[in-house]
Amino acid sequence: MPAGPEAQPRTLLFHKPYGVLSQFSPEPGSRWRCLADFIPVPGVYAAGRLDADSEGLMLLTAHGRLQQRLTDPAFGHWRTYWVQVEGDVDQRPEALAQLRRGVPVQGRLSRPARVRPLPDPGLPARQPPIRERASIPVSWLELQLQEGRNRQVRRMTASVGLPTLRLIRVAIDLMDGEPPLQLAGLDPGQWRPLHSQEEQRLQRLLRHSPGRGGRAGGGKSGQAGGGG
Repeated sequence: MPAGPEAQPRTLLFHKPYGVLSQFSPEPGSRWRCLADFIPVPGVYAAGRLDADSEGLMLLTAHGRLQQRLTDPAFGHWRTYWVQVEGDVDQRPEALAQLRRGVPVQGRLSRPARVRPLPDPGLPARQPPIRERASIPVSWLELQLQEGRNRQVRRMTASVGLPTLRLIRVAIDLMDGEPPLQLAGLDPGQWRPLHSQEEQRLQRLLRHSPGRGGRAGGGKSGQAGGGG
């Protein structure tokens, strides 16, 4: 979805497909694509990354304070993920209880998570397809986190014996009492500017936030506030 030269958005939502880096510049020798292959908007950066082998909702902005507000763990914005795992989650209530309490991730205990079994959401098959083993059942979780460390979701599910097969971020909660920003309505590789109501919500968010940032950036990949 291109934008005209006089209507370049400063904040947008993007459905990142599998195999795409959360940065605009390619990595030398990498097989992954980058954001520049999909988003012809200069000066925007990811407010929370997703790993190349993850999919789903990203918010990109030219507002440095907004990027900082949405990625700083101190503000605790809930991010919702749909996670396909090896194993039957309905038969593993103790594993879900561990995730809710927190599990060790890179030497530190994760924050308590919200987690529940999720009926198969019936998503289109990923390309390339998931490698499933006929002898091992697969199931889905809805997992909500308030932090985003390197490959956190995968590390968390693996630690309780439910290895992640597919990971999709579906929502970002602005914590303003209104519905979260949603992935719904965006096909893989598609982006859109924020609606006027969404822009107004973000402006209100900034008015009630301490100023600690300026120009957007966060490195090539905007690494804070990820988790996927």
